[in-house]
Amino acid sequence: MRKGSLFICESCAYEAPKWLGKCPSCGDWNTFIEQKIEPPPAVRRAVSARAEATPLVLAQEESDHEQRLIIGRAELDRLFGGGLVPGSLILLGGEPGAGKSTLLLQMASLLTAQYGKVLYVSAEESLTQIRLRAERLGLSGAELYLLPDDEIEAVRAECERLNPLVVVLDSIQTLKNSERPGLAGSPAQVREVVQSIMGLVKERGMICFLVGHITKSGLLAGPKLIEHLVDVVLYFEGDRRYPYRVLRVVKNRFGSTQEIALLNLDDQGLTPVPNPSAFLLSERCSQQSGTVVTPIVEGSLPLLVEVQALVTTTGNPGSPRRLVSGLDFQRVAMVLAVLERRGGLPLASREVYVSVIGGVRTEEPACDLAVALAVASSFYDQPLPANLAAFGEIGLTGEIRRVGNAQRRLEEADKHGFGRVIMPKGLLGEIVKGKSMTIQGVGSIQELLAVLTKKEGV
Repeated sequence: MRKGSLFICESCAYEAPKWLGKCPSCGDWNTFIEQKIEPPPAVRRAVSARAEATPLVLAQEESDHEQRLIIGRAELDRLFGGGLVPGSLILLGGEPGAGKSTLLLQMASLLTAQYGKVLYVSAEESLTQIRLRAERLGLSGAELYLLPDDEIEAVRAECERLNPLVVVLDSIQTLKNSERPGLAGSPAQVREVVQSIMGLVKERGMICFLVGHITKSGLLAGPKLIEHLVDVVLYFEGDRRYPYRVLRVVKNRFGSTQEIALLNLDDQGLTPVPNPSAFLLSERCSQQSGTVVTPIVEGSLPLLVEVQALVTTTGNPGSPRRLVSGLDFQRVAMVLAVLERRGGLPLASREVYVSVIGGVRTEEPACDLAVALAVASSFYDQPLPANLAAFGEIGLTGEIRRVGNAQRRLEEADKHGFGRVIMPKGLLGEIVKGKSMTIQGVGSIQELLAVLTKKEGV
């Protein structure tokens, strides 16, 4: 080890005196980078005096501190649990070109129109580039301030001078602390930037949006510690070749962590999709085998998605392919094993492809029944009824188990014209079906396959 050096893990910020192949803290490989250690400066910056902390009785706390800021878009307000909480740090991650800057510029314009000063800090783009985007989106704001700077000290100074209600930092990988060693984007610098702004945000009750980049492995770049420091973490999901994006909450100290919002990206920016279920099913071809609709629930949003499966012969019998998109690969593999062992479908020598159409990703166990139906439909090459929806969890012994939010799933299916539903038999006594709906409960994988092979009617 060279004198004055330290090795830091890029994933979790674990520090070691020498380079290690595998991080003992997070288990990642080849994540250690060398960081030179410089002696602390002789004169330190004076720390601003803070007011004395006084404990308060919970029942006596003023209601003004609990009031949330309403963005003005119902889908976005629902995403944050009913609005933005003052004094919170919000981390927005996504791939390049996903629309992070566009969304935050739109939100900044909405917030400044209602509440006053908003500071938008861009360390990547110039003022001209930001203004051109704002003009293209038709945005304006008399109190929307733009600051092109890459040093967090300048950002703090402007925050103390303007005292804005909302601050946007685009992005934390390009900002740096000039008093600390290291390049912008290094784990130490990212940690310093977030910690430097966090104290000011909490002290003044501001709301701070942080933009983060996604690595090739699908994780937020920078130390994992950043996700623990912030209050809310959002992820942009969706293929850039499609015009819509899924904004998902993965951490929220003030609301549900299961919420999603479906946004459409066009010349007017990112706009919420008013009817996500109809939007996702608009191009469905129900006459083909291997397709079925399942109702899922993401937080407070019920959503209909199409599950497709393709079972075909393989050119390599020794290792048939299994490809899964939009679902948990391990759960799909379990469903295929149950279909073969309990249902008698010879899938071990077949290639199987399963996908949720539209770029939506869900890991709900309630999708098991739809996956089994789609795979069996493709195996027998027998199309399912166009107005059929199915949901339920499958156990290893082949039983169909109940799932939560059954009534909301039925109402969403009925709302979009799906008059036939297959669901766990144990839920039949707990739901109220629509007048035009036909519901069939199944208790095992054998009963499910009997329905498909016309041994029983739906």
